[in-house]
Amino acid sequence: MIIVGGTATNGIDERLSKLLGARLVKVEHKVFPDGESYVRIPSSLSGEDVVLVQTTQPPQDKNLMELFLMVEALRDIGASRITAVVPYIAYSRQDRRFLDGEAISIKTVLNLLRSLGVSTLVTVEPHHQESLAYFEGEVKVVDPIPSLAREVKKFVKNPFVLGPDRGAMGRAERLARELGCRFSFLEKERDRHTGEIRVRSSNLGSLKGYDVVLVDDIISTGGTMVEASKIAQSLGAESVSAVGVHLLLVNGAYARLKEAGIREIMGVNTVVPSERVSLVDISDQIAVRL
Repeated sequence: MIIVGGTATNGIDERLSKLLGARLVKVEHKVFPDGESYVRIPSSLSGEDVVLVQTTQPPQDKNLMELFLMVEALRDIGASRITAVVPYIAYSRQDRRFLDGEAISIKTVLNLLRSLGVSTLVTVEPHHQESLAYFEGEVKVVDPIPSLAREVKKFVKNPFVLGPDRGAMGRAERLARELGCRFSFLEKERDRHTGEIRVRSSNLGSLKGYDVVLVDDIISTGGTMVEASKIAQSLGAESVSAVGVHLLLVNGAYARLKEAGIREIMGVNTVVPSERVSLVDISDQIAVRL
């Protein structure tokens, strides 16, 4: 096995190389003046079992395109098998057709990876695990919840896990199980045309004395977490923290979360935002799946 470190790895490629005792090859890359990407695999990998590491955090289009270029290059130079470790898969939220004529973006991404030559896909906490069925190869999913729970225990005393919507209920239940506490979820409605979000409680009851831990897979603009935090505080929460696996934190999300009274913001290093947040290294869990 040879680890190939792509153009966006957040150090996961180097840690996997050390954990697995595998040779590491770093991809050479640059951007031409017109904005197009150039990549080169600077090693002969003919007949080798290759693990390519590339996350697709912002800028998503650039990192995705470079992922496609690297897979094609590896196949062309004769790699016998390509495993793609894509800790965060961009375009995963559009996994079905909500309005007539919409593109199912995750289907396109996964179909391209498979057609280019990826045999096995390894990813961390996908938005909807069912959408990975679009990839017609082997899929391995890494669960970050146990690692996140160990860190959450360091700053909460009396936790109550709250999913900001029904879709987060499974994650809330898993985190609550790790923390040994209760959990519930809120109801969220999103306008498909305007994107406006409405969050409301559903017979949640008092949260007085609890350290509420909001959990979701992606925190992007932070709008959902802000509304959930307001509800938790209105119900008497002692404190509110936000745990998101993939912390995109775009358009001033970090400041918005802090202004909403969220004490801690935590995720894993599938995405590394510019703000200083608590990030858990997921490399150990990925190594186990290889």
